[in-house]
Amino acid sequence: MTLSPARVPVTTDRRRLTATLYGYAFLDEFVLLYPVYALLFSDAGLSLWQISSLFALWSITGVLLEVPSGAWADAFSRRTLLWLAPLLTATGFALWVTVPSYWSFAVGFVLYGVAGALGSGALEALVYDELDRLGAAEQYARVMGRARAAGLVAVMAAMGLAGPVFARGGYPAVGAASVLACLMAAAVATRFPEHRVRPAAEDEGEGWAATLRSGLAEAHKDRSVRGALLLVPAVAAVWGALDEYTPLLIRDTGVADETVPYLLLLVWAVVTAGSLLAGTAERLGTTGLAVLLAGGALALAMGAAAGTLAGIALVGLAFGCFQLAEVLADVRLQHRIDDTRRATLTSVASLGTELVTVAVYGVYAMLGGSAAHGTVFAVLALPYLLTALLLFRRR
Repeated sequence: MTLSPARVPVTTDRRRLTATLYGYAFLDEFVLLYPVYALLFSDAGLSLWQISSLFALWSITGVLLEVPSGAWADAFSRRTLLWLAPLLTATGFALWVTVPSYWSFAVGFVLYGVAGALGSGALEALVYDELDRLGAAEQYARVMGRARAAGLVAVMAAMGLAGPVFARGGYPAVGAASVLACLMAAAVATRFPEHRVRPAAEDEGEGWAATLRSGLAEAHKDRSVRGALLLVPAVAAVWGALDEYTPLLIRDTGVADETVPYLLLLVWAVVTAGSLLAGTAERLGTTGLAVLLAGGALALAMGAAAGTLAGIALVGLAFGCFQLAEVLADVRLQHRIDDTRRATLTSVASLGTELVTVAVYGVYAMLGGSAAHGTVFAVLALPYLLTALLLFRRR
């Protein structure tokens, strides 16, 4: 069947959007430092408390900037924030491997946190609005699920390469590769389409403040929006924090450091599969989402407590469930908010995630002082059981 002339530009625009999105998602996560940076901190002589404080600093930076950055994205250019963010991340990674000390790690995490805040909300809002402009907003779950999968494929590729690159060149080699990936992500981000009409230059300051006020007011008055906002951190925060400690959990099974990236690869292969199911799983109701979270919680507790390679596979299954639930929570939120405040409210949800994540880092540091990593992972599965119970009661 031949496409009508009116359809050709729409199809081309959609392909440009998705190709840019998938490329950006891949390069943004193609970081060879990911599977070894916890080991880098440990080898630099940092204690568990110091490592946890770095993770907390990362999240606190996001807490302070999350909502303002979302309002900036609604008032100014979302595309600009998306290419600026990887440049800040690249600077932080360069600091880590050239001047490995607690304070350089801290500065790097601040830059990393700023970058995360700039991109959070802006990416989802840009993609949803561009799809809506093309009459394809119903494809958002499928497109973002594939984008998350592209990012996870990048994580797995980085894990697969991190072992041999680390064995040959150590931390400087994996750091250089990570910086290069960030620079390429910034270049790809300049290709994002952005057709949204933004405020005139003289009104931008007022537009930013007005956008922030109206977005928070909508969250306060609309119960369905408020519930969707709360669901995002409830699903995303705990496993997002535990992910940072997963290399240490794997090391406790007795494997060599060079093997850690390959076992992380197994975990993220399952997470990727969960992300790819987002389009199909969108039809899950509230009860289905509750069952998904409860199943993930049980797998996490059993797998972490086992302290074996089979247990690590169960942890991967749990993370896959939580990744899928996180995409579905984002879809629910996007369907409940309008385009003028989309990035702002998405950032409000991310702010909640960062606040809970900081609390998880504190709990982990407290429990980890006297308990094994596997025990702490198992204890932190409990919030998912509670969330599942609340969803089931509200079905």
